[in-house]
Amino acid sequence: MQVKMRTIASAASLFLTVSLHAQNPPNRGAQPRAEDSEVRPPVTKADEQIVEHAQKILDSPAKWNRADTRICPADAKTFSLYCALEKATYEVTRKFEHRGAAMQEARFVIEEVDPNWRSYHHRLKDYNNDPATTFADIQKVFRLLQNRIQQRLAQEAASPKP
Repeated sequence: MQVKMRTIASAASLFLTVSLHAQNPPNRGAQPRAEDSEVRPPVTKADEQIVEHAQKILDSPAKWNRADTRICPADAKTFSLYCALEKATYEVTRKFEHRGAAMQEARFVIEEVDPNWRSYHHRLKDYNNDPATTFADIQKVFRLLQNRIQQRLAQEAASPKP
């Protein structure tokens, strides 16, 4: 009987924890978590460098991979938007964070430029693969992303530290 009561109590506790987590909206100011698609980590100068480098990696239509799978081979000759950002992140910081600031800000840029972004399961991949997306659109994302990161750097530098 005691074992049964403990099992029920554990199950109720787990259910309550999951329910509370599901009710709390994502916090864009929090630290990155792999499952939080709305997290907004602080930006750094490295994020600015990542975007500049990604734009150089993907600087011509001949280098654009329109069939992104989010698998980015080290020896690739063509790059999707996602893979260009991933490669640039590795080359600038020597590590990759799926929800790092440059990657997240790129997702938010797509929300701004594509009214159909809500239909995408993976914003970077699906925007890249969308037949309506052009190479000029990809370059526009890089420009807007660069501006966004520069603005956030300026805002974060100007805001008082606690």
